[in-house]
Amino acid sequence: MPYTIPNKSCLGCDNCRPQCPTGAIRRENDKYWIDPSLCNNCEGYYPEPQCVTVCPNDSPIPLQAKRGRCKVEPREATSPDLFANGKSNPFASSIVIWEACNILAQRTSLPWETDEEGRICYRRQVNQGRGEIAFHIDARDTVKEPLSESTTELGVIENLDIRAACLHLILAAHATTLDKPWEQVFTIDNRQIEKYLGLEKRKDLSKAVKLNLIKNLLQQACSLLVSVKWFRQGRIQEFSFAETPLWHLQGMQNYFQEDRNGCQYLIGITFKIRAGIWAKHFLNRQGCKDRKAFYQYGSLPRTLLTTVMSIWQQHEGTARLMLWLLFKAKMGKEQRIMVPTLMRVAYGEEKVAIASTHRQERKRLLRTFEKDLEVLNHHGIKAIFDPVTYPPEIQPLWAKLMDIPEDPDEALEFWINDAGAKNCLTDTAPRGKWNQLMNARILSFELPPDWEQHMAKADKKRDSRYRKNSKTAGGLLGEQICQARKNLNLSQRELAKLAGKSQSWIRDIENGRLKAKVEDQAVLRKVLGIA
Repeated sequence: MPYTIPNKSCLGCDNCRPQCPTGAIRRENDKYWIDPSLCNNCEGYYPEPQCVTVCPNDSPIPLQAKRGRCKVEPREATSPDLFANGKSNPFASSIVIWEACNILAQRTSLPWETDEEGRICYRRQVNQGRGEIAFHIDARDTVKEPLSESTTELGVIENLDIRAACLHLILAAHATTLDKPWEQVFTIDNRQIEKYLGLEKRKDLSKAVKLNLIKNLLQQACSLLVSVKWFRQGRIQEFSFAETPLWHLQGMQNYFQEDRNGCQYLIGITFKIRAGIWAKHFLNRQGCKDRKAFYQYGSLPRTLLTTVMSIWQQHEGTARLMLWLLFKAKMGKEQRIMVPTLMRVAYGEEKVAIASTHRQERKRLLRTFEKDLEVLNHHGIKAIFDPVTYPPEIQPLWAKLMDIPEDPDEALEFWINDAGAKNCLTDTAPRGKWNQLMNARILSFELPPDWEQHMAKADKKRDSRYRKNSKTAGGLLGEQICQARKNLNLSQRELAKLAGKSQSWIRDIENGRLKAKVEDQAVLRKVLGIA
């Protein structure tokens, strides 16, 4: 049980503060306060609490839970609340923010490596190696004690909380409210964060627990250090910067309430945050107009934050997929995603590799993956299965059951017809289901209404690009390409190899989803012998 100091009986000798091994004793406004999240009764350091041992009048006493409501006291003004429309808010969505979100959500599932200085580092190549993004962890902000031999950097990464990704997204949303977020500071307090994350409705958590959780999650989000080496894109010159904080925690103001003995109870925290130098390059509104920098943003649904906060324990894989799809959807609705990619995001490369060689692990991972897809569907993120590579035979049972009519008579007829069919709905999965899934893909995800506004903008931009291509494409149609390929007895894969393209590109051209550019048409005409 942590201790507290009754300031009315405290002599103010300050003997206890230097002796505290965890730095839990603080002096704020000439009054002593022991941080209950740091105080551990000196376990592992001394046989007895040192604050009690060195105090002349044994002033420190065991901390008792605060009773009654917290008084509403004046606080420093905060930045305006997010989610003014109650549904969504703009947020910075550059690749720097995306990879930081992946780190906080996937932790050691990512391929961490050791850099030249012997530190743990996560690297991501950009544009086939023309650019690079690297992340380090400032462990001082994520652990309560200095790193020891038993507390490695990899251990710190493993202890990151997936809920810190939600705080990271909230900070990314606040950054979009400023003209120069790399210079300007925004202020946010615990009451705003509780509202965004749905913690205000958690009556099972005390005020002290909520405050400690918020402080730890925000410190984890602020512990990321980012290095960027970017290539020239158009008029934007190449740039680079090394190991700068993603978020600068400029200040943290605690608010207390005293009891009759003068014991200090923490009732609120205000944080001052400033975005790192990355914002000057990826969230620069004026620089984007001058074509000297980027201004990359998306739409953050409020339901995403509350959903992740509610399912992170039971369905961590689902939470990881939701956070990843938030950024993936920014590229447009028609994003075809391979099943192995989703599995690596949800469970990590190592678990997928183990499942490929161990039957029991494979069965367990398949059940978990299908359950996570079901939870996504329950929250409005519905997978659209590719009928060719992801046929009904290997689809989850819950997806098949969605086709059952609600009318009793129609449902009865459905089951009668299903019983007489060659392949029944409830048949066991075919042999080799895992191998089929490794080549299966999901055509797209049908998203909730509060995601659709952002998606509509991305699809509109994408469609305009396709219309532009179609104007310059000439008269070669997908049907002509398909017929000419069949006349030559070529498969899509063989044609893709001859044309130097991917099989999915050939398939999309033939189906009319894409229009070939002039130079690509010339290659296709030559390969297929079309005049």
